[in-house]
Amino acid sequence: MTHAYQEIYLSNAQAALGDAFDYAVNTCSIPGDVFVKIFSVSSVSRRMENGEPSLLSGKSGIEIAIEVISETTGKQLEVVPTVRMERSVEYWIGWAVAYYQWYSARRYSDIFKVLSYKDLKKMYYTLHEADITKFVDIADERVREYFKDTNLKRIRTAYGCTQAELAKLSGATLRSIQMYEQRRKDINKASAETLYGIAKVLGCAIEDLIEK
Repeated sequence: MTHAYQEIYLSNAQAALGDAFDYAVNTCSIPGDVFVKIFSVSSVSRRMENGEPSLLSGKSGIEIAIEVISETTGKQLEVVPTVRMERSVEYWIGWAVAYYQWYSARRYSDIFKVLSYKDLKKMYYTLHEADITKFVDIADERVREYFKDTNLKRIRTAYGCTQAELAKLSGATLRSIQMYEQRRKDINKASAETLYGIAKVLGCAIEDLIEK
């Protein structure tokens, strides 16, 4: 599977988003659902999605929260952070969602469309001590159910390629591309040559096109 960015930045991204949520909600008293909304529309979320090194390696979670608030509301946060001995529910939410975003390469705004702040708080009580893969499995199932696009359509759209362009460049027929995306033809049964041609054009691995 193609992840959002290099794994060397993942732990930083998780800690940063965890601290950002904790600081915004517990220190600055911003409602969790409100912070989710403003984070999702901020340029910060898009830069984190792309694994921007200057953001993930150069800024703390508190600095990220401050930048999100400043950009989206025009307000300047100057609340002194408090020292916490234990990780909060909010920290886990940011930490877990950052991992899933990296794993799935989906946009934060799409993830939060499916998993609300309230939903994530409920998940914390049963999953915060479990391996992160359990959260990923549940999140992935819900997200895939909500966004019914095939992997092919999702990757093609993200790449900015039309069906006709993909057909011409990959050697597959336009009709086949259309049928794969409509699930009227099983891409898992496509020939290795077809899958290789499509994957090469879209810059992904063949495995990324396979439907589980």
